[in-house]
Amino acid sequence: MIHVENLTKYYGDFLAVDRINLDVQKGEIVGLLGPNGAGKSTTLRILTGYFPPTSGTVLVKDFSIDSDLLEIKKLIGYLPESAPLYHDMLVYDYLDYVANIRGVGKAEKHRRIARLAELCGLNQIMHMVVSELSRGLKQRVGLAHAMMNDPEILILDEPTSGLDPNQIVEIRDIMREIGRKKTVILSTHILSEAEATCDRVVVINRGKIAADGSVDMLKQSAGEERTISLSLLKADLADAKSRLEPIEGVQRVESLAETDNGMLNLRVVCRSGDDLRERIYVEIKQTDWILMAFQQETKSLEHIFRELTKES
Repeated sequence: MIHVENLTKYYGDFLAVDRINLDVQKGEIVGLLGPNGAGKSTTLRILTGYFPPTSGTVLVKDFSIDSDLLEIKKLIGYLPESAPLYHDMLVYDYLDYVANIRGVGKAEKHRRIARLAELCGLNQIMHMVVSELSRGLKQRVGLAHAMMNDPEILILDEPTSGLDPNQIVEIRDIMREIGRKKTVILSTHILSEAEATCDRVVVINRGKIAADGSVDMLKQSAGEERTISLSLLKADLADAKSRLEPIEGVQRVESLAETDNGMLNLRVVCRSGDDLRERIYVEIKQTDWILMAFQQETKSLEHIFRELTKES
C-alpha cells in the first residue's frame, strides 16, 4: 500500500528525517512512536504531500509523490495534531462544506455525513457551533473531516494529544473501528495508546527508525532478560542469596526495600529467557520461609522505548 525508501528531509542544515525505509500493508494500523522532535510529524506530512522530501522515494499504491501527488491525496485522509476547523460554523454546516469541497455528490452527501456522525459520535452536537466544543469533540469533528472522502488510508498526527483519559479511550475505540476497513498510520508518544491500538509499532528517534515490529516482537528483540519479584517472611538476605543465586539461569538476587513487618522483598534477575519460577519455588519450598508474593515480569514497552530513544 505504502512504500518509503531512503526518505530524507532537511530543514536548512537540520536533518529531521534520515533515510527512513518503511512499508505499510493494506489494513494495518501502524503507530509511529518516538519522543518529541523525533521526526514523526515530518514523516507524516511528507506522506500526505504537505512537505516535499529532500530526497528519497514515496509510493502510495504505485503512485509517486513526485509526479502523482493529486492522486495520492485522493487516497488519504489526514488529521493534523490540532484539527483545522472553522470555529464559527455549526458542526453540520462544517461537514456539509467539507463534503462539497471533496466533491461528494448531493445524493451521497447526506448519507455520508450521517454515517460519519454515527461513527464519530457527533449526532448530539451537529447543531452546535464548533467553537463551543471541547477539545475531544473537536478532534472527533476533525476525524469526520479526514474521512469525508472515504479514503483508503487514514493518517493521524497525535490524535489524542491534550485529551483527558475518557476522551482518549473514546478516540481509541473509533480508531480501532476505522482500522477494520482502512489502513491507518498514527503518530504518538503515548506508549499505552500504541500498545492498545496498533498492530505494529515503528520507533523513530533522531530521524531514524530504531525498531519496527509488533509490541511482542519488540519485547523479544529487546532481550530475553526476565525478573521475578518475591516477598518473603522469615527469610534474611544472605540466606536467600545463598539459596537462589546458585540456581541455573539466575544472574543475581537484589534486595528491595523491607516493609515494617520484616518482609524481605527481592528481585531475581534471570540470565536467559527460561521460566525459572518452578525452580525458584521448589527451592523456597525446602525452607520455612513464607512466600507472600511471587511475580514474573518482562520488559515493558516503556522500558524498551527508553532504551531505544535514550541519549547516546
